[in-house]
Amino acid sequence: MFAALPASLAYGLNFVHPLLMWVVLGLALYAMVLGIKAKKTRTADAEERKQLIKGQFAKRHFLFGSIVLAVMVLGSVSGMAVTYANNGKLFVGPHLLVGLGMTSLIAIAAALSPLMQAGNLIARKVHVGLNMTLISLFLWQAVSGMQIVNKILTTP
Repeated sequence: MFAALPASLAYGLNFVHPLLMWVVLGLALYAMVLGIKAKKTRTADAEERKQLIKGQFAKRHFLFGSIVLAVMVLGSVSGMAVTYANNGKLFVGPHLLVGLGMTSLIAIAAALSPLMQAGNLIARKVHVGLNMTLISLFLWQAVSGMQIVNKILTTP
């Protein structure tokens, strides 16, 4: 379908989405660790909190969460675009549908940030629940995505 692109480039574009998503998974796990440390900072006693504040965990969690959101949306859209461009259609199946759901979950989780910054405990708990669901789905997506990559690599 990429008439203007050399076949090797069109083929290589199939691997942009998987690479981006592996990066996003790593960044998401790191953002989760920062979020846990931010909570520990909020709930620590005065002396321990004094030490933990130096790590700026909440600020770094917000930054890495924003990067995860941006790269995940970019990766999701690029995966669909390359699939459509190379095949003239999207393959509607569990990997696509779960991926779309995950993109929605991360957008909702990020949208809760202003409420959490205002101290809303319910928003914080929903944020954590959405992101734990997201990480669980991400691990499944990694397996199903590698099966798709293997299919691309083995199809003549």
